[in-house]
Amino acid sequence: MVHPGAEGAGSLTTHGELLCVEGLYVSFPTHMGTARAVEDVSFSVGPKEVVGLVGESGCGKTVTGLALMGLVPPPGRVSGRVLFLGRDLTTLSKEEMRRVRGASISMVFQEPMTALNPLFKVGTQVAEAAEVHLGVTGEEAWRMAVEMLKRVGMPAAERRAEEYPHQMSGGMRQRVMIAMALILNPELLIADEPTTGLDVTIQAQILDLLGEFKDRNNSLILITHDMSVVNETADRVVVMYAGRIMEQAPVAAIFKEPLHPYTRGLLASIPRLGEGKKELQGIPGTVPSPFEFPEGCRFRPRCSDAFEKCTEEPRMLTPSDGRGVRCWLFG
Repeated sequence: MVHPGAEGAGSLTTHGELLCVEGLYVSFPTHMGTARAVEDVSFSVGPKEVVGLVGESGCGKTVTGLALMGLVPPPGRVSGRVLFLGRDLTTLSKEEMRRVRGASISMVFQEPMTALNPLFKVGTQVAEAAEVHLGVTGEEAWRMAVEMLKRVGMPAAERRAEEYPHQMSGGMRQRVMIAMALILNPELLIADEPTTGLDVTIQAQILDLLGEFKDRNNSLILITHDMSVVNETADRVVVMYAGRIMEQAPVAAIFKEPLHPYTRGLLASIPRLGEGKKELQGIPGTVPSPFEFPEGCRFRPRCSDAFEKCTEEPRMLTPSDGRGVRCWLFG
């Protein structure tokens, strides 16, 4: 999915996308060898679109999100193009990327307890984004922080703003993270497992918050392992496995007719109402190490549909408009 001829900064690409990722690679050299975390990942996000980035833990979803934000930790190496409003973010200086980060693209990190600073009140941490990017200070920044905490459903927001992260529940800390991300009304929000570890009631509230963000003409990348969350929230799904995209399609098509055996395995593991005590079908085996992938298709050792051709690396095929699948069954 290569889209040449992107327009200048501040514009959608020529194909009308807000974000276009082209041939993204992320690797980490170590004393054990090179960990290939993300390889040849290409996808796009349109205006007011929710794209679900799904797969098991260790498939490269979070690293992909960090790469889009310019936050891959050293000694990580990133290559490829990340076109956002016509600008290739991979070519920006650290200072230029800092101006984009937060103001135009924000990220809600997977574990709020580690992402929040334990030494500062949560109100101070939310206000800091407004101070850095909007130039407001003091009482005005604090007022904006409290107002944003109210908007994300924080109970007793004025009092909670004076508290520290350890004084809050997991759901409250997640709301603080979302408030920090949304206070500048970025065009794109990346939410990494925003409902993990929360009870179902709080999960629903968090997903409602993210839905309101989309309704304000913003776009969202939702990183999750939970296909049921994707079904409720996303417009399009990108399925990752072992650092590569295995399938991408509109959400309705994925749930009606999943093509890749890995996607079918993910969907078979979801409990459904009305199916009684039907046993869930897990996927045997585990995600391979990024230091040593299997020959050919990376899902081959776990795939019940594997055949001789699968010892060769499959390419991304487009069996129908708007769909892509990396599998020899469609070759």
